[in-house]
Amino acid sequence: MAVEPTIACVVPCHNEEAAVGKVVGDLRAALPEAVVYVYDNSSTDRTAEVARQAGAIVREETRKGKGNVIRRAFADVDADALLIIDGDDTYDASRARDLVDLLFEGPYDQVVGARRVTDDGAYRAGHAVGNKLLTGAVRSLFGNDVTDMLSGYRVFSRRFVKSFPALAREFETETEMTIHALHLRLPTAEVVVDYRVRPAGGESKLRTYRDGWRILRVILDLARRERPSLVHTVVAGLLALVSVVLGIPVIADFVETGTVPRVPTAILAAAIMTIAALVLLVGYILESLTHMRQEQTRLVHLSYPAPVRAPRYTARGAGTGPVPVRKTAGGP
Repeated sequence: MAVEPTIACVVPCHNEEAAVGKVVGDLRAALPEAVVYVYDNSSTDRTAEVARQAGAIVREETRKGKGNVIRRAFADVDADALLIIDGDDTYDASRARDLVDLLFEGPYDQVVGARRVTDDGAYRAGHAVGNKLLTGAVRSLFGNDVTDMLSGYRVFSRRFVKSFPALAREFETETEMTIHALHLRLPTAEVVVDYRVRPAGGESKLRTYRDGWRILRVILDLARRERPSLVHTVVAGLLALVSVVLGIPVIADFVETGTVPRVPTAILAAAIMTIAALVLLVGYILESLTHMRQEQTRLVHLSYPAPVRAPRYTARGAGTGPVPVRKTAGGP
């Protein structure tokens, strides 16, 4: 007799009293066999009470920030498929069955709900532009095709969850998830889901410029840690260019007169070129260490079995017809 896979839903919440009840209800209707956890992130309203009344298991994470919630949940919750969704009812939680089924059918390690805006005002213009710019930066640095890097609606395999370091503290956690999948070439797919405006009484926690700057910093930091040879080569190249610009007049004087009248400039140019060589060498050393770390992460990932194909639940009416699917990183 086949064992039915375990499914868990994690809903990070901070002051989502107006929406969390509906999110939990939609998840329980779409995935009646799943355990729904609401992580109350220092709310000052009735978020926890409303979530309990809707049938969720409520846990607390006192350190503010979505990344802290994800770090805690990934450590505490153990399931064959773990779905995360924001508690503000902007994502269509009734599509949870489609994402989970696709994870098992792939099998994939990550299925992302790529947002399709259905309401005016659901997605600020600044957020839309920022998402495109940041997604383009990740595609350039990590060499893969991603359409909605910042989506907060995803489902993961157990082996993704247990190999994910979860170092981010706030909304940059989605960026970290995306780069983790891209860099380890984990099989990933996208499902188009509706994205709507918040219900009345809800307040967005996003800050366009602050969060965009945080995410950009995360991308640069991950590039430094995950692509050290590229970063150090760029830095070394800039230093070498400065050295050449400073050194050309010195060399020209020497060729013309046989003397070096600009001794301080010559010393500076030589010192900068030496530093450039050292930076390049350090980059190659760090690249080797990064490769070793990636091997260890990959082995941790492979220590867990691939997601087992989920049985169909057509009798429960969760299906919504053909699911728009888009394979991304490392898809089979």
